[in-house]
Amino acid sequence: MAPTDETGRTARNASPPGTTPPPQPPPNQGEAGPAARMPRWLPRAMVLALALIGAFQLGTWAFHQLVGLLLNVLIAFFLALAIEPAVSRMAARGMRRGLATFLVFFGLLIVVAGFFALLGSMLAGQIIKMIEGFPEYLDSVINWVNTTFHTELRRVDIQEGLLHSNWLKKYAQNSAAGVLDVSTQVLGGLFQLLTIALFSFYFAADGPRLRRALCSVLPPAKQAEVLRAWEIAVDKTGGYLYSRGLMALISGVAHYVLLQALGIPYAPVLAVWVGVVSQFIPTIGTYLAGALPMLIAFTVSPLYALWVLIFVVVYQQFENYMVQPKLTSKTVDIHPAVAFGSVIAGTALLGAIGALIAIPAVATLQAFLGAYVKRYTVMDDPRVHGHRDRGETPGALTRARGLWARGRDRTRSPRRGSGGPN
Repeated sequence: MAPTDETGRTARNASPPGTTPPPQPPPNQGEAGPAARMPRWLPRAMVLALALIGAFQLGTWAFHQLVGLLLNVLIAFFLALAIEPAVSRMAARGMRRGLATFLVFFGLLIVVAGFFALLGSMLAGQIIKMIEGFPEYLDSVINWVNTTFHTELRRVDIQEGLLHSNWLKKYAQNSAAGVLDVSTQVLGGLFQLLTIALFSFYFAADGPRLRRALCSVLPPAKQAEVLRAWEIAVDKTGGYLYSRGLMALISGVAHYVLLQALGIPYAPVLAVWVGVVSQFIPTIGTYLAGALPMLIAFTVSPLYALWVLIFVVVYQQFENYMVQPKLTSKTVDIHPAVAFGSVIAGTALLGAIGALIAIPAVATLQAFLGAYVKRYTVMDDPRVHGHRDRGETPGALTRARGLWARGRDRTRSPRRGSGGPN
């Protein structure tokens, strides 16, 4: 009979009598030992995950720190594309490319400086005129208030109240404290303009070298695609600037006619201001462009300022829905709805800069992708062409004409039963 253990079960692995039993492992050690070991790949995976997280955080931080520089480079690239045709044309005639780029930039600088010089002289003259005529304006307003509301206001009392008021003192203190902030913003803006000008100069002057460096790391098939995309970008950017310049000309002429008819001083300069600012400063350019003519018109008559405001609003709607879509679709070759949506998307992504470069960027992308989209012949269907074929069922007017012709023929034909001579 087989030996049994304390619980009464048969000891199957019992040792023979007179021999030392083999050492038994602790309970559950044979089952938990291999599972308790850490896999060899787990430490490496943890280190790799931590490294990827650290690299992502570092890249995000670097992108946020350099986003201003990247935007400046993007603006400079599109500016270089805009002046590329002029620089290439001058270089084709034997001029060095760097000198040609310098001459183009110098011409642009002269135009911009002359525009701001005329504008500054006009503003200075109008500000002096407004300061000199301020007592007369104040007297006219006081007389209107006294006549309308039956009050007894005097200019001397109003001036003394303004000079001794607390809000004027606080305004002067805040203005003095904000001079440093304004100066810092002005210096930052000048540095940003200098950065854009330098990058655009290098992009335009070293355009061929930049294209060679880019094509040197690509196979021949990809090189042809890159060069074609570059050429498309130059054409679309130039077309966009051409359309903007044409719209600025139309806007300037329209506003000049109004200002000249109302007798507003400095009408030519104001017309140029409205045309340039409203077209080349996105989002808020229209409001900046219309504010200055309104202010100058107010110095002549408040009613004239109201007429200018109404004209600016009406013309802006006419330009948005009639002039801009047609010019943009012809010069940049994109649908008006696509142009409008691209401006909205660019504004949402990059603000005013995105609104300025959205249309040429979308036009370039559309033209580049259009060459690789397979197109088929459209079937001859009235639902496609938007009108019925002539061979189809005639319209109501055609049927009415046919009925009238048949009725006329019946009246002219001889009646039944009316016989001739026997």
